[in-house]
Amino acid sequence: MVIRNVFVMGAGLMGSGIAQVIAESGYNVTIMDVKNEILNKALTSVEKGLDRRIKKGELQENDKKTIMSRIKTTLELNAARDADLAIEAIPEDLELKSDAFKKLDGICQEGAILASNTSALPIGTIAAATRRPSRVIGIHFMNPVPVIKGIEIIAGRHTSPDVVEASKSFVRSLGKEPCLARDYSGFIVSRLVDALMNEAIRCVMDGNSPEEVDKAMKLCCNFPIGPLELCDLVGAEIAYHGMETLRAEFGERFQPAPLLAAMVRSGDLGRKTGRGFYDYTQK
Repeated sequence: MVIRNVFVMGAGLMGSGIAQVIAESGYNVTIMDVKNEILNKALTSVEKGLDRRIKKGELQENDKKTIMSRIKTTLELNAARDADLAIEAIPEDLELKSDAFKKLDGICQEGAILASNTSALPIGTIAAATRRPSRVIGIHFMNPVPVIKGIEIIAGRHTSPDVVEASKSFVRSLGKEPCLARDYSGFIVSRLVDALMNEAIRCVMDGNSPEEVDKAMKLCCNFPIGPLELCDLVGAEIAYHGMETLRAEFGERFQPAPLLAAMVRSGDLGRKTGRGFYDYTQK
């Protein structure tokens, strides 16, 4: 299957990053969201990302213009009708995602691939909302999308082999590397990372400072970012929801740490709110 036109549903942090790397790789991209303010913010985010690459000498100014010309924005879900690949990048809520896939199923052309960027929700459950489960797959990009090289590919029980191969080829065309994962909650990356973050939070509850926990993991284990810094980057509510999804599948060993639940209740979500394990209000 030849992929030329890509539709991205959701223009948040992940959606804008996904659109950037896809447009950089020569594809036409349409980003959809419910408000023009969100779409404009996404375009600004893409431009800033390209400016950083220009500053590093990885792109020229003319490259930026060409890349931006490949990106369109829309408020209409019907714009997905011409897509060869539709990627859903909306909040981690099964009901929302199932409804989105049901709608995409009724809009997209018959041979289109419907992909979810979910980090934890089973692909088979999402695919069940459609009449084409063989065309549904997980393509899980990592944050920040332009930087992280690996992308999880998750086939549901009914995903066809040709969709898996087309998805792997697409990921490689972006200069990324596909990592195949089984369709259980959290797949590989979120399952392992959420367990690490949760235990790091318990270390803080035991009296260790966030700074020392992160320093230990970076200096002693060669991690590029500490687990608590990562939690602040991802968002405490996203981490909490992911752990709840894992707990439903694997049991109490994924019970979210009480401190994480308290932070979510208090709105201390990390970078997005200015305060999490660290204070970002002065940065």
